Parts: sequence; structure tokens; C-alpha cells
Amino acid sequence: MSLAAVAVFADMYVTQPLLPLLSAEYGVSAAVAGTTVSSVVFTIALASSAYGPLGDALGRKKVMAAGCALLALATLACGFAPGFTALVALRAVQGVLVPSVSAVAIAYLGDLRGGEDPGSLVGAYIGATVFGGLVGRVGSGLIAQASSWRTPFYVFAAVTLLAAAALFFALEEPKAAETHNGFAAAYREMGAHVGNPRLFGAFLVAATLFFGFIGIFTYLPYLLSAPPFSLSTGTIAWFYAAYLAGVFTAPLAGRLSGRYSRRVLIAAGFVVALCGIALTALGALTAIAAGTIVLCIGMFAAQAIAPAYVNVTATTAKGGANALYTTFYYVGAVLGSTLPGLALERFGWSGVVWTCAASLVVGLVADLTLCTGDGPTPPAPPRSIRD
Repeated sequence: MSLAAVAVFADMYVTQPLLPLLSAEYGVSAAVAGTTVSSVVFTIALASSAYGPLGDALGRKKVMAAGCALLALATLACGFAPGFTALVALRAVQGVLVPSVSAVAIAYLGDLRGGEDPGSLVGAYIGATVFGGLVGRVGSGLIAQASSWRTPFYVFAAVTLLAAAALFFALEEPKAAETHNGFAAAYREMGAHVGNPRLFGAFLVAATLFFGFIGIFTYLPYLLSAPPFSLSTGTIAWFYAAYLAGVFTAPLAGRLSGRYSRRVLIAAGFVVALCGIALTALGALTAIAAGTIVLCIGMFAAQAIAPAYVNVTATTAKGGANALYTTFYYVGAVLGSTLPGLALERFGWSGVVWTCAASLVVGLVADLTLCTGDGPTPPAPPRSIRD
């Protein structure tokens, strides 16, 4: 599961440090180059709602392993794209396949835990996704600097194929906690979750959280590659090493979510992330670097907790509930990878900062007003098992 998380999220973000290179090669603006990111997250948002019910009906292992194998092929094809339009189209195909893992994994981990709180497993999985984002951003920039922007696609396609094999051969299909009369019934049960105010609040948390986060990191290369910094692509890639903070924060937050109020912990994550965004507005390279670290700490703390909140709050169709969370998460990413780019072109970096900060404020309000309670609390496992 960890290898699959790394592969899938590396594939998702492979072009983020390459945007200035793509702008230069194809003569497109920052916002247009950003469509190599937004096209992925847009189709993730469209496709995610289908994978939860599909996993509920057919089995989560089958969906994850098959989808990951197809994603490897789509990633390889991106490296052979004949032009910018073809690249964007192939990135969209990647986005259709990414949720085969991202929209199903949390429900699978919940199945493994049975009646126990899945918070610690979810936190560990989110930590692996954070590391995948780090590998995609830093690795892509370094590989591209040594070769070309196409080479990272070849490398990550191989990693994704390896992950598909690992899913197929290493995973068990846990006994389903719930049964459905096919895809249509599972899809109807998923739709009912939108009417639950607590779950809808969590979905808004997902959308606003990712909006603010992806907006900062998508357009950060334009800030750092321009005067007065004028940094190279390889140097800019190292700023994504801030993701390492999330690798450690997410598992810790996942463990804390079983002991303290998830609503309060999510709110704390939003506040920390807002402080990180504010630091990037100070104009000093050290402040920007510190801001990215603080942003990652806050974002991944909240992101490690919110899916667990969804999993324990949804009493039926957990796969559908987690798929809806993923859908909202990537709807936020679509907007966050596009609107801040327009703000950048008109207002400079301050436009990106204000746009992303406003999104986080909306999410904080949704958390505090809608996400009341922490969902049904399962019986605590014996201490020897928990330890």
C-alpha cells in the first residue's frame, strides 16, 4: 500500500517543478502550463466518485491493482507526448486512473482494522502519499535537470508498474464489512452521504485544504525562478523537500486522532497552514523556505485526520464516503491549480497568497461549524494490540 501511494502521488505531481520548462519550450503562460497539473486533478475529481462504489461492489484489491497497472501505461505515454495538447490529454488520462488507489485505499485500511479505529493506519498511509508527492516533485526536477522533462515519466512509469505488481501479489482482500447488490446500489448509498452535514463539512475541509496547498506549491516555481531569486529548476525542486515535514507529521497526527478531538486537530492544522502561507509573503528566501515547511506541517496534519473522521462517521458505504472525500479534495485541487495562477498574472505572488489563504479560512469555518463530534468511537483495542 505504501509503495502504491508513493507511485501514484509521484505520477500526479511529476510536472509541478517542470512548469517553467514547459512554458519556455511551448511558449505558454504560467496558467496554461499549470493545466498539466489541473488536468490531472480535474479528471481525478470526475472519476473518484466511481471508484468507491466499484471497490465496494467488486473488491478493493482488484480495483487498486488493475488501476495501478493502467496508470503505469498512461505515465509512460506522457513521456512520448508529441506536443503540449497531447501532454495535457495524457495527463488527464492519468487522472482518471489515479483514484483507483487514492479513492479506495482508506476504505481498504478501514476493512483491515475491522471495528477498530483506523486513525493510525490512515496516518501512516497519508505519510506515504506525502513521500510520493516529495518523490514526484524533487525527483522530477532533478531528473529533468540531468536529462529532459520527458525522462521523469519513464522513471515513474517503471515505479508504478512495480507498485501494481506489489498490490496484486502482496495484498489480501479482507472480508468485506458490508455487502451491496451491485454497483448501482453502492452508488445510491454513496450519494446519501452528501446530505449528512458532518460528512459534507468534512468534504468542504478536503476541498479548501487542497486548494490552498496546491495553489502555493504549483506556482512557487514562478516566484523562485524570477528575479531577485532566479533559481534553477534543480534548486527549486529542493524546496519541495518541505514535504518531509509531512512524512513525519501525518503518522503522528493519525495516532493523535484516536485520542483527541478530530475537529480540534483539523482546526489546528488549518491555523498552522495559514501561518505557513503568510511566511511566503515576506519576500525573503529563508522565510519562503520556512513557510513551505510550516504549510506542509499544517496541511498534512489535517489531511491525516479528516479521512479517518469520514471513515468513522460514515456508518454505511464507507468506500463511497471516502470516494466522495477524494472527489471534493480534487475539486479543490482543480480550482487551486488554476485560480491562483490567474491571480499571479494579475497581482503577482501576493495574489496567490491571498487566494490560497481565503480558501483555508473557508475550510476552517466548515470544520468548526459542521464537523460536530468525532463520529462513532469504536471500542478501544486491548493495550497489547494497540502498542
